[in-house]
Amino acid sequence: MYYDLKERFWWYGMKHAVAEYVAICDTCQRVKAEHQRPAGLLQPLKVPEWKWEEITMDFIVGLPRTQKVYNSIWVVVDRLTKVAHFIPVNTTYSGAKLAELYISKIVCLHGVPKRIISDRGSQFTSRFWEQLHNSLDTKLRFSTAYHPQTDGQTERTNQILEHMLRAYAIQYGTNWDKCLPYAEYFYNNSYQASLKKSPFEALYGKRCRTPLFWNQTGEKQVFGPDIVQDAEQQLRIVQKNLRVAQSRQRSYADVRRRDLSFKVDDHVYLKVSPMRGIRRFNMKGKLAPRYIGPFKILEKKSARRANTARRIGGTGGSDLHSIQVKILDTSERNTRNKKIKMCRVQWSHHTEAEATWEREDELKAAYPALFAN
Repeated sequence: MYYDLKERFWWYGMKHAVAEYVAICDTCQRVKAEHQRPAGLLQPLKVPEWKWEEITMDFIVGLPRTQKVYNSIWVVVDRLTKVAHFIPVNTTYSGAKLAELYISKIVCLHGVPKRIISDRGSQFTSRFWEQLHNSLDTKLRFSTAYHPQTDGQTERTNQILEHMLRAYAIQYGTNWDKCLPYAEYFYNNSYQASLKKSPFEALYGKRCRTPLFWNQTGEKQVFGPDIVQDAEQQLRIVQKNLRVAQSRQRSYADVRRRDLSFKVDDHVYLKVSPMRGIRRFNMKGKLAPRYIGPFKILEKKSARRANTARRIGGTGGSDLHSIQVKILDTSERNTRNKKIKMCRVQWSHHTEAEATWEREDELKAAYPALFAN
């Protein structure tokens, strides 16, 4: 733009003026790809105070169907001890069925956790799941896109489990559910660099016996109040090791990141995740905008992150949590195993031409009043 204008015009500070104009151009901010280091330093979650007080959940999907009609794995990980449970499930399980498995596989072994961290999958955002944990006094914490540090432990566990399943499938075929108990046992009894011990050792105070150590169990004889003191000492060691590991991980990650902070009344754009086959603002696929906004920051909820915003323009300037939604049309997408119902949605302060296609189950979870009738 500068060289094109230079042929016909000139004024003092022309190059700087052109650069400033492009930098604040609304269309450019929505569609241009970012070539800078990722904004924001790593923000790891606080180390839990006790075992199985905070857990993370995720699903490994897309697996071949077994003889018992399992096609996915429910992975549950304790954030402190890193102990994991691998539960074979089917993607068609209802919220009531998942709740039954949760009680029988997790609660009966470790009690009711205080907080559960998960992604925003339809299984975890359903009304039944929310009401269940409200009755159990468990707080649900959902991770957001482009902030993987909130649920990175489960994602890493998923990778390790997938490696095990691939190795098993090479020799024994697709009945992967038969090897899940062995995979869970060897994962929990293996050394973890962040803990500097195995998850079983962090949970029980010693490693569980294996064929390699049947003659050398190394059991420590502890009696009376020494049991409590030993457990507390092991917990302090685990917490210290986790803090050291988090600090090391943060120092590595921050080298490739840049610090970014906002103030009240600043205007920001929000990055949207591209979804295959979904229309966003009358465009689909590669031509969809990368960012939406601008939004105005009203207040900071914490010293690190401002997460309350308001849309510029429009008549009411309503907050993001009170967006008015209108369904214009519906359709179905046929995948290999199921049908996904889609709704064409017109959002508040947007024209009908800017309506987007969204999944019906996600809309029901976010706006249940739309489907009351």
